[in-house]
Amino acid sequence: MAQLQAIIVDDELSSVQNLQQKLAEFCPDVNVVATAQRPEDAILLIRQHKPDVIFLDIEMPRMSGFRMIEELGDCDFNIVFTTAYNHYAIDAIRISAFDYLTKPIVIKDLQHTIERLLKYQKTYTRDKMDVLRTSLATPKSQEEKIAIPTSDGLEFIPIKTIIHIESSSNYSTLSLTDGKNVLVTRLLGDFEELLQPYNFFRVHNSHLINMAHIKKYIRGEGGQVVMQNGNVIDVARRKKEEFLKHIS
Repeated sequence: MAQLQAIIVDDELSSVQNLQQKLAEFCPDVNVVATAQRPEDAILLIRQHKPDVIFLDIEMPRMSGFRMIEELGDCDFNIVFTTAYNHYAIDAIRISAFDYLTKPIVIKDLQHTIERLLKYQKTYTRDKMDVLRTSLATPKSQEEKIAIPTSDGLEFIPIKTIIHIESSSNYSTLSLTDGKNVLVTRLLGDFEELLQPYNFFRVHNSHLINMAHIKKYIRGEGGQVVMQNGNVIDVARRKKEEFLKHIS
């Protein structure tokens, strides 16, 4: 398999060197072709090298990582945002289906990100940026959408319309309020992390449910939930106590 050609963009030299070293030691499928500490330099290097992925610091003086991508225009590479702050922008990045790493970067998180990049080659960066801009500008009270990778691009699904998500191996199926089912090559754990702030709960290894769409709870060893679309989902015995606290 060909190596991913990468560029690191970060205004702090120590951060550039740290990430470059970790990629060299623990991610043999990545070749760092250039690094930059100034967004202006990065734009020229990206146009010159045409990388597969850039690791981009969000907080940089003069020009943020978000602004730098705007300056680049159409992008045909993947972006992994890096940040020292786990703040509001992280939720927007997740919603937009971009990868991100929080500093200090943990090796296993970095390796997981590289595995995802190798598995899912398609980028659709322009569409993702549209969702990111909307997510950053949209107050929490307004409708938020999640970007779902499909075979021909991205589908933007309002979070409140997701009734539940069921996993099968490396795939997840989203059941929506309009009766539609959407199959996605994404792990249920990814959705759990992303949607937990939106009142979703993982009742079973294979099921993540939107608590707003529960119609009925049936008592039992673990019990079962009946969702608004009529689907009956088992609650794992080990999840029962936490689940009942969550709905009380």
